[in-house]
Amino acid sequence: MTHEARPMMRAVTQDRPGGPEVLRLVETERPSPGPTEILVRVHAAGVNPADRQIRSRGAFSTGATTPFTLGFDVSGVVEAVGRGVTVFRPGDAVFGMPRFPHPAGAYADYVTAPARHFAHRPERLDHIHAAALPPAALTAWQALVDTAGIGPGTRVLIHAAAGGVGHLAVQIAKSRGAYVIGTAREDFAEAVSDVDVVLDAVGPAYWSRSLSTLRPGGTLISIVPPDGTFPAERAHAAGVRAVFMLVEPDQAALRAVASLVDSGRLRVEVDAVVPLAEAARAHALGEGGRTRGKIVLSVVEPAADAAALVSASRQGE
Repeated sequence: MTHEARPMMRAVTQDRPGGPEVLRLVETERPSPGPTEILVRVHAAGVNPADRQIRSRGAFSTGATTPFTLGFDVSGVVEAVGRGVTVFRPGDAVFGMPRFPHPAGAYADYVTAPARHFAHRPERLDHIHAAALPPAALTAWQALVDTAGIGPGTRVLIHAAAGGVGHLAVQIAKSRGAYVIGTAREDFAEAVSDVDVVLDAVGPAYWSRSLSTLRPGGTLISIVPPDGTFPAERAHAAGVRAVFMLVEPDQAALRAVASLVDSGRLRVEVDAVVPLAEAARAHALGEGGRTRGKIVLSVVEPAADAAALVSASRQGE
């Protein structure tokens, strides 16, 4: 009896913790979508700080350990749909952050994930820019809109306002009619007061000073995992709230983000485009700390062509 060969694909994998050099390109079996899942041909995959942290410790926060394939941000085209899927058809261009914080394996030619972890790709974006959006935009949306409920006149303080999450959070807050104050490295506690919401992407060094800027009933939302110094009890005693928020897959929010993009009210910054086979170089670039915006892996288009798309989009700004 002969067995039909399984379709293969490329994927970037690692079998031990370490620096960027542990990432290597391999051939592996292509996955198949299960019930309620879709198979996506990946055109581009975003590179996040979380990817580098997972790579260096060789384990996900959910317990999955090496060997594994990194990557959460996906933009691509639906190749096939599993049983029961009604929201997508083969040929649809989609983007999303599937399975987070569990392994999604986006540094590959194909991924499978629940259909409702994706949304239709914004019409105004190519795959490179769409792959840069999901975690950062979803984090900003879920923090400011779902958790804080910002609206017209809300005073919002956004730390690291030029960063990956920050530059999108500023635009999302403004689209909701909020009054936005952004920080970089200045001593904001001396200049800012009476705010309703603080969005923090910096961590412990900013928590205490952030509380001092809040008006009664205000909220500090940190997207940096808390340690023993997180001031939740102190905030409660002061009549404000301090919470940690972890982003999660969210089709409704992805649709809202796509609508903002297509209306021209939300733009995403891409700093560099690197071919899938050079994922180690992409990680090294990110660790250099000099990038502005996201680093994206080009999976289908040659990296040179993808980089030309990014350059052309910047010239049109």
